[in-house]
Amino acid sequence: MAISRTAQISLAVATFGSLAFILGVIAENKKPAAGTPIHGKDVVICKYPSDPTVALGSLSVVALFVSTILGLVSIFYPYKGKSVPTDALFRSTTLVVFFVIAVSVSVLAEAMMIWASVTEGLHRVRNVHHNLDTGCPTAKTGLFGGAAFLALDAALFWLVCQMLTLNARDDYLEEEDPKGEYGQVLATDYENGAGTQPKV
Repeated sequence: MAISRTAQISLAVATFGSLAFILGVIAENKKPAAGTPIHGKDVVICKYPSDPTVALGSLSVVALFVSTILGLVSIFYPYKGKSVPTDALFRSTTLVVFFVIAVSVSVLAEAMMIWASVTEGLHRVRNVHHNLDTGCPTAKTGLFGGAAFLALDAALFWLVCQMLTLNARDDYLEEEDPKGEYGQVLATDYENGAGTQPKV
């Protein structure tokens, strides 16, 4: 049994959103609390354990980006070959509200995940410090995890947007193609004599 295009897009949004979440949570758990300071002559060299935190964060960024693009596609995609004007879609106030929330949460999650990944990467690259009291810091605790939960929220908001889009599309297409409406059938039957009373 073939899966419909709507279900395929929904599944893709959910899959990449969940992947971004899982990778972000694993990155948070793998991130060391701090590096090990090695004292040299007038410098401190920070040694960090080899862990996949930066790679996991980067993959989470990519997965979230793909989920967001697919979320946008789910709104503007011409399902069953029938495109609907954007202004007709965004007549629905609920869709507008959820669309703004989905975009905002996606951007915030993406920014947090990039910030955490870049910060962690910079700490590992710039590991020589002239401040002898340095504690060999890592990215702020909770950044990867917070970004991961926001990524999951963003995917859920995109799925809600897709459902609201399908409702708005159905409303628009019914307005454009009103055949088979109850009132028209009655009027036609009445004109053809179906509504006349039998003579006694």
